[in-house]
Amino acid sequence: MKASIIGVTGYAGIELFRLLNNHSEIESVDLYSRSHQGELLRDIYPQFSDNRYILKKYKIDDIVDSDIVFTALPHGISQDIVIELFKKGLMVIDLSGDFRYKNPMIYEEWYDIKHRYPEYLIKAVYGLADINKKEIKGAKLIANPGCYPTASLLGIWPAFAEGIIKKQGIIIDAKSGISGAGSGVKKITQFTEIDENISAYAIGTHRHTSEIENALNNFSTNSSNIQVLFTPHLIPVKRGIMTTIYANLEKDINKDSLIKIYKNYYSEKGFIQLVKKAETKYVVPSNNCHISLEIDERLGRLVIISVIDNLIKGAAGQAVQNMNIALGFSEKTGLEAAGIFP
Repeated sequence: MKASIIGVTGYAGIELFRLLNNHSEIESVDLYSRSHQGELLRDIYPQFSDNRYILKKYKIDDIVDSDIVFTALPHGISQDIVIELFKKGLMVIDLSGDFRYKNPMIYEEWYDIKHRYPEYLIKAVYGLADINKKEIKGAKLIANPGCYPTASLLGIWPAFAEGIIKKQGIIIDAKSGISGAGSGVKKITQFTEIDENISAYAIGTHRHTSEIENALNNFSTNSSNIQVLFTPHLIPVKRGIMTTIYANLEKDINKDSLIKIYKNYYSEKGFIQLVKKAETKYVVPSNNCHISLEIDERLGRLVIISVIDNLIKGAAGQAVQNMNIALGFSEKTGLEAAGIFP
């Protein structure tokens, strides 16, 4: 099959190319860039030494023969291109936040951008691959989730779905490697700012708060305006996300029973493993999610640790997993690699 990537030179885009370039079902990958048109990929990322890969200017006529198109563009910019491709009948997986919400008002409130195609939001499938697999099969427009929501939702979902925790008062403390801030030059990504430092940001206002809440409300059979307190932090590592989730228990349960429930939920999800101690070093750079569970009996709270690689499971790897599901490939195709520690 033939794939195309629009926006290949960002961190998620180049990881996507790396994965597709070694995917047994993908014969060729065309690369498109807004800022590096006409350049060789190897001149930007020398690890790809093949001189066949020239970054092209995006034109719809050049892409119509693709079997699948990945758009790895900033939110707001992605909207027009995704709809143009979708109207041409192409299968699109969008890595921006532009199609993750059914309700355009939520998107506009949190992203401060007018959604120009609200009528198409209902056509998009939220690509949380390990939970929404049934909807993803055969989908033509897939909204790839954000990295923080992926780690958070995979960690909390079994306890939430089984009514083990109260649906209000959920706290998510999240820490991400600096690559989560993207490849653009920002003050917070400068070495002198990030080295030997941990900083919280966008407290109470981070747009991934709304994505987590929206997914929980949509996936819940009896949603009740679920709200979470989400606080992200930048830490001085290149990649990896750890979310520590605190939730009040709705019912008495012991740790062994809780682990059994989680294993039952994820028994056929080959990318999710229950471990004694979830640490980012064991999932980078894989498509795996490691989850560990603890119960604070004194306070009646569940503590969930969920870790992923923000660029793989939180972006490019999940996009490939969504492609595999949608097109009927084996779900692990091209994603079999384990973490590389030490």
